[in-house]
Amino acid sequence: MASSHTTCPVAPPRRRQHGVAAVEFGLVALFFFTVLFSIIDWSYLFFANLSMQHAVREGARYAVVGRSDLAPQDRPGDRCAAVKEKIRQQAWGLYERANATTTFKTIDGAGNIVTLGGSSCYGAGQLIVVQVDSRVAALTPFVRPFFNSTGGEYRFTVAATMKNEAWQ
Repeated sequence: MASSHTTCPVAPPRRRQHGVAAVEFGLVALFFFTVLFSIIDWSYLFFANLSMQHAVREGARYAVVGRSDLAPQDRPGDRCAAVKEKIRQQAWGLYERANATTTFKTIDGAGNIVTLGGSSCYGAGQLIVVQVDSRVAALTPFVRPFFNSTGGEYRFTVAATMKNEAWQ
């Protein structure tokens, strides 16, 4: 009787696979680092926004009590300059980096918002609106296309409204 001998199929010889892992890592790493740096960039933009919100709130608190001890030496008693300095101090260095501009406004008797001039920051018992307009550039080219209409910059405005206290 003939033997029914079955043989195992022989696996084809393995091709050289040196460097395949490096190529795969390169493809995956490109996607991974794009996502990672985009997350970092978005986090930085939101951090800048929240930091400026905090700084404006602290500046408004400083303004409503009528203080001016942070005013520059050449303009003693300039409340608005003192408030801007307080905002700078509270912004953790982002005020200059964000190209921030500060404006002071009030609400008149008719309910209209009026921009204040000079260095008064309005009088005791009046409403004051401290507003900061900022522009922060995206750190990476991955996020800049989201802000094409603004030249790759994240532009935002933060404001705080408070009533001036009755100071002497």
